[in-house]
Formats: sequence, structure tokens, C-alpha cells
Amino acid sequence: MTKYIMLLFVITTLSCSNITNNNITVQVKTTPTKSFTLWTEKTELFVEFPALIVNKPSRFAAHFTILKGHKPVSNGSVTVSLIKGSKGIRNKVLSPSSPGIFSPTIVPKEAGNYQLIFDLKSKDYEDQLIVHDIIVYPNENAAIKALGAPAETGGISFLKEQAWKMDFQTESVSKGKIYEVVNTSGVWQPLTQSSKTLVSGSNGMVNFNVKNLTEGVMVKRGQLLLSINSKGLSTNNLSTKIIQAKTNLEQAKSNFDRKKELYDSKIVSKAVFEKAENAYLIAKSSLESLSTNVFGDQKQIRAPFDGFIRSLTVSNGNYVNQGETLLEIATQNSKVLKAQLSASYGLDKNNIHDLWYQTRKGDWKSVKKDKGSILSITKNVANNTPLISVFAEVNNTGKAPLGSFVEVQIGINQSNEAIIIPESALLESYGSYSVMAQVSGETFEKRVVTIGKRNGDKVEINSGLKVGDVIVTIGAYQVKMASMSGTAPAHGHAH
Repeated sequence: MTKYIMLLFVITTLSCSNITNNNITVQVKTTPTKSFTLWTEKTELFVEFPALIVNKPSRFAAHFTILKGHKPVSNGSVTVSLIKGSKGIRNKVLSPSSPGIFSPTIVPKEAGNYQLIFDLKSKDYEDQLIVHDIIVYPNENAAIKALGAPAETGGISFLKEQAWKMDFQTESVSKGKIYEVVNTSGVWQPLTQSSKTLVSGSNGMVNFNVKNLTEGVMVKRGQLLLSINSKGLSTNNLSTKIIQAKTNLEQAKSNFDRKKELYDSKIVSKAVFEKAENAYLIAKSSLESLSTNVFGDQKQIRAPFDGFIRSLTVSNGNYVNQGETLLEIATQNSKVLKAQLSASYGLDKNNIHDLWYQTRKGDWKSVKKDKGSILSITKNVANNTPLISVFAEVNNTGKAPLGSFVEVQIGINQSNEAIIIPESALLESYGSYSVMAQVSGETFEKRVVTIGKRNGDKVEINSGLKVGDVIVTIGAYQVKMASMSGTAPAHGHAH
């Protein structure tokens, strides 16, 4: 069963006000207003409505936010139900009055304690949110007497309409594992199986088949990169060599077939038969090697996989000999990250729990989360470099070029359970840290926090937050700026 959390209940409208006309003061009673903020795993609901009173319509301003991406629910229907025991009333609206805001109306018929249920059905998903212990009052005086005047809530006002128009995200604070880390640096190296050196299969002249073929150029598997043209050569001509290889194969095949018959008849020894068999297999392999990727008098060189030209050792028009290195192709899918640190940590593969690295400034990645692995740890140190090396296979390297340096954190020792939050939630000012906590649907407050260990993009919180608090993880700076503007933004809801 989905777990629902009620964050805050607020009375927001004055229970009475004074109107002066022609020196006569008249006290006018107004209905108190309630607001609730609730979450499920998928949805945030911030709802405002007048206190429920028998036979009086209460119109809801129900703000539905899709938690992933923090965007408004822009389609579908919402049914609000007021339930007590087996009885109740409901009202359904078929579309939002504006993106994210649904405005159903309920007219209670009987005082008492109820459940208020919101059923959301959009084209993307369905969800249900429940507010318990909702009181329906017999009349307005009873509501005003019970709820009284609103308390000053303070805080930073940041409307849903503001958050929906920008990159914004909230997250519930939770506990997780945190490790001691060694901060160091690393350098990107090619993974052994992620690079391949291509050599010339024949003698001839090099013809580039890719315009501006240079180091760093991206290539696709099977793409024709260059050709080796042996046409016109008096010796080592590819066509001549293929004809000769075909002749050799025919002779070897004939000899093999003859020796097989004699061997089956026990006329020749097994050694004689195997010698003929080996000569036939060698002749067959030689012809296949010469004939592969041949077009006319040209030997074609194609990319073995998607990747990029790591090195190019020939130029267009060069003469090359068979077996000479032409170029090296590497893939960007996987690389080896080599990090160095002191041998005093006594590391082995079993006590390294994870390795974090940055693909760009502030963007931390985890080796284990991206299904990489710790490959090895050196056991010896050199005289001129008294450090050991940790090698990790990394599958998410972004566009980091080979040979470039990167910041690295290595998680060591046993973990401990701690409150952890994304690094992106932190606001720093002169060495002090804070976060923006959501105290109700559109109200936030600054919380000063003290931090502990960092594991990549996760930060340990030693004080200032508790499990279940909701904080801004993307957009905290914009909320901070709203607090510094000095004026609350005009409310944009159509109540």
C-alpha cells in the first residue's frame, strides 16, 4: 500500500475583519481557509480550500505536481470525495482549470469527522492522496470558533507556478551508507579490449576514403576508412598474390584428399596425413586473409566498431608494406581510470567499496552504479613514485579524452548509516552551509546544516535536518533569491 505523508496544515484566512463606512464600523465574518501538503511516491498535492461547512460550497485549489521532474499535471481528471464510514459525497472535474491546478467543489451535508480523498487520473498515471480527520462544521460560527485567527507562518513564499516554469526538484531526506574517502586524482587510459590497431593486409599506396581523416574523428562500425591499392606494382601485386593463393589452395586440397584416402586405407601414417591437412588449412587461411575486404586491386580497411581514431600513422598517398601499422581505433564506451594514492592505506580490491569521478565539474559518477569494476591494485611502488595505483573499468566517461586528468574519490573502510543529501541541495556562504526546506506547499525556510563526509554527489549531514524533511535539490538558489527580494510574489491561483 502506498504510504502517504501529511506535511502541514495551515489556517490562512482571517476569521473576521473590520469594514469602516460613514464612521460606522461593521465586523464581517469570513470563512477560515485550510491548506495541506501531501506526497506519494509519484505526486505532490498542495491543496487550499475554505473550511468545510454544512450546506456551504467549498471550492478547492488542488495543485498536483509530478515529483519526477517537478512539473504540473497538465491533463486528466480529479475526483474529490468526502467520506465518513460508508457514506460520502464526491465531485469530479474533467480537466485542470490551469496547468497543474484542479478546482472541484464540495457541498457537505452533515457535520462530523471525514476523510478527504483525491483521485487523480491522467494519461500518464493514476494516484490517490488522502487527508484524514477533516472536520465539517455545522455553521460558520462553529468553524471560526474552532479554527480562530491564522498564525503567522513566516517563511519564504515560492509559488507552484514559479517552480513549474524552471528546473526544480525536491526530495525527502533519508538515511544511507556513507564511506570514508581518499581524495586523489586519476588519468584516463584505454581499456585493452576497447582499442584495436589496424595493419595493412598488402603492399600498396594508401588512399583515404574519409574526408579529413585525422586523429579524433568519430567512425562507425563497418565504415570504409582507407584502401591499399596495389595496381601497377610489378611485385607483391594483390591480384597476382590472390591468384597464386588460389593455385596453392587447389594443390593443397588435392594433396590432402589423396592423403586422406591413403590414410583411411592404412597405406600412409597419421603424421603424413596431418602434414597434408595442415598445409591445406594454411593455404585456405592465406587465401581468406588476402581476399577479405578486397575490391578490385584494393584492400579495404574498415572500422571494427563504433569509436574514434586514436592514432594515425600514415598519410594519404603513402606507400606501405604488408603488416605495417595504419591506425588505431578506440571506443568511448569504456575506459580505464588510473588513480594513485599512498600505500599506507593498505588497500586491496575487497576494501574499496566504490570509486567516484567527475565527467565535468560538479558532475560526480559512481563506478559501481554504472556497472564498472575495480580491475586491480598494484602491490609495488617505484623509487621515484612511492604510490600505488588503482585501476578501474569505467562505463560512463562522458567526453573525457584519453590522457586527461580527473578528480577522484575512493571509498574505503566500513560504511555507517547517516543522513545524506545530494550535493546540489547545498548552498555555501563563507564556509557555512544551508539548504532550503519545504515546510508547506509554497513555503520554504533556510536551514543551516553542518556537513560530514562526501561520497561523490552525496553529502553527509551531521545536524540541521532529520529523516522525512523535504528539501530543494534543484533550484535552491532561486528560492534563496526569492527570500532576498523583500516582497512576497503575488499569488497566482484562481481560487
